[in-house]
Amino acid sequence: MKHIRNFCIIAHIDHGKSTLADRLLELTSTLSARDMENQVLDDMDLEKEKGITIKSHAIQMNYSRDGETYRLNLIDTPGHVDFSYEVSRSIASCEGALLVVDATQGVQAQTISNLYLAIDHGLEIIPVLNKIDMDSAQVEVVSDQVCDLLGCDPEDIFKVSARTGEGVAPILDAIVDRIPAPQGDPDAPLQALIFDSVFNPFRGVIAYFKIMNGSIKKGDPIKFFATGMDYETEEVGVLKMKLVPTQEIGCGDVGYIITGIKSATEVKVGDTITHLGSGACDSAIAGFEEVKPMVFAGMYPVDASKFEELRAVLEKFQLNDASFVYEPESSLALGSGFRCGFLGLLHLEIVQERLFREFNMDVITTVPNVSYKVYTTQDEVLDVHNPSGMPAPTLIDHIEEPFIRAQIISKSDFFGAIMKLCLDRRGTLVSQHFITADRVELNYDMPLSEIVFGFYDTLKTISKGYASFDYHVTGYRPAKLVRLDILLNGEPADALSTLIHEDNAYTFGRRMCEKLKELIPRQQFDIPVQAAIGAKIIARETVKQVRKDVTAKCYGGDITRKRKLLEKQKEGKKRMRQIGTVQVPQSAFMAVLKLDS
Repeated sequence: MKHIRNFCIIAHIDHGKSTLADRLLELTSTLSARDMENQVLDDMDLEKEKGITIKSHAIQMNYSRDGETYRLNLIDTPGHVDFSYEVSRSIASCEGALLVVDATQGVQAQTISNLYLAIDHGLEIIPVLNKIDMDSAQVEVVSDQVCDLLGCDPEDIFKVSARTGEGVAPILDAIVDRIPAPQGDPDAPLQALIFDSVFNPFRGVIAYFKIMNGSIKKGDPIKFFATGMDYETEEVGVLKMKLVPTQEIGCGDVGYIITGIKSATEVKVGDTITHLGSGACDSAIAGFEEVKPMVFAGMYPVDASKFEELRAVLEKFQLNDASFVYEPESSLALGSGFRCGFLGLLHLEIVQERLFREFNMDVITTVPNVSYKVYTTQDEVLDVHNPSGMPAPTLIDHIEEPFIRAQIISKSDFFGAIMKLCLDRRGTLVSQHFITADRVELNYDMPLSEIVFGFYDTLKTISKGYASFDYHVTGYRPAKLVRLDILLNGEPADALSTLIHEDNAYTFGRRMCEKLKELIPRQQFDIPVQAAIGAKIIARETVKQVRKDVTAKCYGGDITRKRKLLEKQKEGKKRMRQIGTVQVPQSAFMAVLKLDS
């Protein structure tokens, strides 16, 4: 065990985690030069296209020093605020972390958030300053920021360029010297923490785990603590670029297990694996964070007959993304589908894209919203994720909405614009302080529903890309909310309904109608687009009909000839409107997110 080191890399999005991981893999000769490529651990096309890590990856490296070989288990982590759940899982499996800070951008909000998460788990932190080869790098200034954050000396910070490889080699010695070896009892009953899982159509579920106590061999009978299911171990092994089978995985090490499980629901990330019978441990491993989805949206198959196919696809997908949750629901407009929970808007976008690319599944997504607590006059508390699940207004005593503590770090030049944005979104200033002469940190209490729609994009726009944003949920508070319905040709389109604050309902309804007027294709009859709260219409636009010029053949003669033809056309349009249906394009559902732009 004294030769094992488990560590992760934590940083803000785009600070160079994946590139640094590439250099470490090169230096330890884990990959041959032929197999090497940029961001080798980001194996999804989507990750390479967007330049972000979506799913955490684990890989084992062997590092020889002074005649001894050390096993270094690197668990890569995402940097975007939406994937902080993946970070919490990686941190629970490590004893140390490399904290990477971009020398051109300095300490960002997500850096601080992930750092606190690591400190809470008692990890040893090794600070690394990346991108020192850039012309805009401010090495001294950013070093001071890191020293203030960690309380360390400037000499403790490794100054590297992950792109060129400059200064990376000493980090491997620091990992061996400063990160403690894993603690655990090799002779105790088996306790292994599942930190990730993937689905393989031929082998079934492959679970990745870290052994806290005991050891596991091929052929061992095991059971999962949370589900109580028991299995026989078909294969165990270590995680290199490919899965490498071994006979045994010892205490403190990271590996994978295949038991031939075909059902997605039997493996829970965060569960504990133990031996069956007398060799079982007494309790599950504590301290693992349960995922809480924050944004909810409906997903429906484009073709209604593919409902069961979508169910099977979501089951498999959930194994590759443990933070994604779903339950069946039905809609008048869209038929049968699923109510899905996401960590944020980027997560929603990624899930939709991955379903299409990996499973060839095209879905319609409804307007995202957050979860509210509704207190009824019968002293019941309902969790409402969907406007259609709202009880009648006469039965509601009061509604509570989730609040977040938002942390924004920015250049002081954009101080005023950011404050205005937060106040417009019903934010309350909690604290502000200047980290350096030109960098300010703002803390706001805000409703989660206000940051769901375009907050992050607007923040980036007004701060010219400089501001960084992080948040955590603080609890629920009472709010004056109303259900805003959109009526198309007099029929409510429940997929476009939203729960919104009373003060914002009128302007939001007005903009919704204007946007839908542009997006809904013209029909043979007028389509009224209305926004309504209950029975009260608060805004209206009309998509004008496509008309044939029936009077073109009239020349000369009495005006009554023309009028007669127009009246006949009018009667036909009226009949058509009664039986006509309005097709709403998918772009209309997604347009709600882009209302600010």
